[in-house]
Amino acid sequence: MKVGAFTKSFKDWDIPTVCRRFREIGLDGLDLTVRRGGHVEPSHVAEQLPAAARSVLEAGSEILFITTDITEATPEAERTLSTAARLGITHFKLGYYRYGPFGSLATQLDETRRRIGGVIQMAKKFGILPCVHIHSGAYIPSHGTQLYQLISEYSPDQVGAYVDMLHTALEGGGDGWRQGLDLLAPWIKLVAVKNFRWVQGDRDKHGQVRWKRVVVPIAEGISPLPDYVATLGKIGYDGIYSLHSEYQGSASFADLDAEECLKQTAADLAFFRGLFD
Repeated sequence: MKVGAFTKSFKDWDIPTVCRRFREIGLDGLDLTVRRGGHVEPSHVAEQLPAAARSVLEAGSEILFITTDITEATPEAERTLSTAARLGITHFKLGYYRYGPFGSLATQLDETRRRIGGVIQMAKKFGILPCVHIHSGAYIPSHGTQLYQLISEYSPDQVGAYVDMLHTALEGGGDGWRQGLDLLAPWIKLVAVKNFRWVQGDRDKHGQVRWKRVVVPIAEGISPLPDYVATLGKIGYDGIYSLHSEYQGSASFADLDAEECLKQTAADLAFFRGLFD
């Protein structure tokens, strides 16, 4: 098992600083953003990703996988994957497929399956595994059963499932998250560690109270992380976990700067490792 952290919330730090600070709190490596606005820009991947990899190696750390915005086979996507593969990176997260308009989901599932298939074939050339993330809300896939529909025709050595402790519990808060893990068990290659709670908002024009999701420290949320870890243990998962530490902006319980975010990540890491004792 390896536990890293998503570099999104640490975009104000350069890679050497990220590596040094992550090692200080005991993280095993990086979930590195290789996407527009990330630590590595896809348009400059041939220069920036090798430089990042050198910095990570010199720091004694590891790129556990890369988070991309790849959603279909394109020349830019090929450059990203070929560069990553040459550097020994073995997994990458795909970008997002949006859902809408209502009434077209069946057609959109077919189209998303086709696009994922194209990415799978492209990635196969470079020996790097594409992993499809589950994201709640107006995204495809938004839950585990939907991801199973999209990837079940492929073997687990062709595509991976990237399950998410927040998003799968949000959409499947009773037992749907567990049933999703049951279906996806052979494909699960990456796990995102984060949590949430519902916060009461204003009433709408009908008088109905509206609620919004807020990201919170992982020990403070609704997703039952001890149960989630235990269920992953039942299927023999011993792979990569990524602490997401998305504690910035209006969707977070607090808007933390990078230093504050690292402090909370350290607390999250201590709690998370304790679940395996």
